[in-house]
Amino acid sequence: MPTLNEPKLISGNANPPLAEAISRRMSLHRGIDQNLVDARVERFNDGEIFVEVYENVRGEDMFIIQPTSNPANDNLMELLIISDALRRSSAQRITAVIPYFGYARQDRRTKARTPITSKLVANMLVEAGIERVLTMDLHAAQIQGFFDIPVDNLYASPIFALDVKNQFKDRMDELMVVSPDVGGVARARELAKRINAPLSIVDKRRGKPGEVAEMTVIGDVKDKICLIIDDMCDTAGTLCKAAQILLDNGAKEVHAYITHGVMSGPAVERVTNSVMKSLVLTDSIQPTEAVLNTPNIRILPTAPLFTQAILNIWHGTSVSSLFDDKTLIPIYESLYSNNI
Repeated sequence: MPTLNEPKLISGNANPPLAEAISRRMSLHRGIDQNLVDARVERFNDGEIFVEVYENVRGEDMFIIQPTSNPANDNLMELLIISDALRRSSAQRITAVIPYFGYARQDRRTKARTPITSKLVANMLVEAGIERVLTMDLHAAQIQGFFDIPVDNLYASPIFALDVKNQFKDRMDELMVVSPDVGGVARARELAKRINAPLSIVDKRRGKPGEVAEMTVIGDVKDKICLIIDDMCDTAGTLCKAAQILLDNGAKEVHAYITHGVMSGPAVERVTNSVMKSLVLTDSIQPTEAVLNTPNIRILPTAPLFTQAILNIWHGTSVSSLFDDKTLIPIYESLYSNNI
């Protein structure tokens, strides 16, 4: 049974286009205006963040749309302060919609005297009054265990599978899914299963932190169209090197599907000059103008998926049902029409 309270959306400054897209789709699904809650999230001259909510949210089911992408610290603080403002305004429930969960790479102690920052961030979110988290492709699935509240971790692989079937519909038998490292095998295997393609792995050995000394391809990629699958692309160094190694081993073409386009430093330049035919990112992180203007980069929308997930949470129905093609295809039918 749906609850009597209304779902309301509010956004910080991390990714306004995604928040607006979710708002528009919510309006379409519900048949009523579902505008973002009117609020101001701004900074004092010294950088302090200030939030003021202009609408009544008492007893409402609130969803804060705020990835903690660059600048990670500012966006995280915005999320915490918005949550505190809503809690003090008597919102019934607060759900943090975090398409990209920053600090996810710090999920364990890799050496002595280092933090587990993912756990610290989880504690901060709960302390700020957040009662549920909705995110996508956590860097490490065990981060869900850092929370003592429900965490719904959506996956981009079903969206990628739809795109692959549309882009390579006449060449499906030539595809090979590639994991860029051993740790990403489960993610790559999930996509390979969805498109019925074989799986290969690029094994990398690091000489020192941040530097890849050697790469070896496990599997026969000769005359294959290789699809590299990963959860994030930061500086794109490893990704572009993996693409070159695959071509050197006989691959026909190399494409990449990455959930979170961090794209920091020289990433755009590296992708532009790389041997990759295309790099597909989602809009979990707002793409920069440089990313949008790069010819071999495409952006896939996540608003349809997040909108339906928010509605399912509000109605108290299954979120995992969105991993099924029968549920997902209608959500994305306007993008892919009858080609899937």
